[in-house]
Amino acid sequence: MFFNQVNFTYQFLRRKFHVFSQFLYDEHIKSRLLKDLQHWRQVKISQEYFPYERAQKFNRGIRKLGLTGDGLSYLDQFRGLITHIGNAMGYVRLVRSGGLHCSSNAARFIPDLQDVVSLVQLCEDAHVSAETIRAAENLDAVINSLTRNFHQDTDYFKLLVDVFAPALRDNKNSHLKNFYLIIPAMTVNFVEHSLAAKDNMSKKNRTGAAFTDDGFAMGLAYMLKVLNQNSSFDSLHWWSGVRRRFIKEREKVEQQRQSGSGVDDKLQQTLALTLSRLQHYQQEFELLYLSVSSARVFFRGDWPVVPNNNNNNNTSTTHSQ
Repeated sequence: MFFNQVNFTYQFLRRKFHVFSQFLYDEHIKSRLLKDLQHWRQVKISQEYFPYERAQKFNRGIRKLGLTGDGLSYLDQFRGLITHIGNAMGYVRLVRSGGLHCSSNAARFIPDLQDVVSLVQLCEDAHVSAETIRAAENLDAVINSLTRNFHQDTDYFKLLVDVFAPALRDNKNSHLKNFYLIIPAMTVNFVEHSLAAKDNMSKKNRTGAAFTDDGFAMGLAYMLKVLNQNSSFDSLHWWSGVRRRFIKEREKVEQQRQSGSGVDDKLQQTLALTLSRLQHYQQEFELLYLSVSSARVFFRGDWPVVPNNNNNNNTSTTHSQ
């Protein structure tokens, strides 16, 4: 049963990876990522962190390419795609955990899981009827299935990484190698989306309301592992740069509040709102950082990936140049 669910997830991910590849193959996206890569190579010697302004500009600039009827930009839709991928991984873990829970509840009636006695052998030694032996065979099959499922240690996250990694890391899919550079812009996009969703919780019309969304973090962790770009993303020092930026911004606003104390109430209110907004943004980035860090634990294993020597691999998302 569980293998059917994993196969369903595999087919689902294949379709999502096709859209994923199409997005990063778009000329507007490729050219922008190449510009960001060139800019980062120029400034990383003197600037330790990937510039927040570049990510913010990407998030805002992509809206010029067009919006859907719901007002979603292409980056909004790409963020949603990553979230769907992450939710699929969460689904696999949920079903697997449920299966283990069910198996453990049933296996508690077996005296010793390490030494399971064959009831068929006992029945044959006792020279019982054929009907009793058939019943013993059925019970043995059930017990064997329970013990096998209970002790099964298959890492299905690893399986879903290994099945896609060779094709996606292939040189024919070189347009995917700069995926890590779009993550800063996506995190900015996600934080804005998350704040808007939480704000909708307090409104009468709760369309699009949500208080949490772990799928995006899980999707990022999975894609970074599949594309082998964890080190590349870490080299951006993105989370540290974001944290430092908001600390500086908050200190600047605090200094303005203190220097203008008792002078202009309207200005003080504006500064207070600005400070509150910065605090909320920083908090959302911190929550996202913790979620992504936690999700990456599931893919921490240093797994060798078998090179893809089959040009007809069904998981390939290669585009003709």
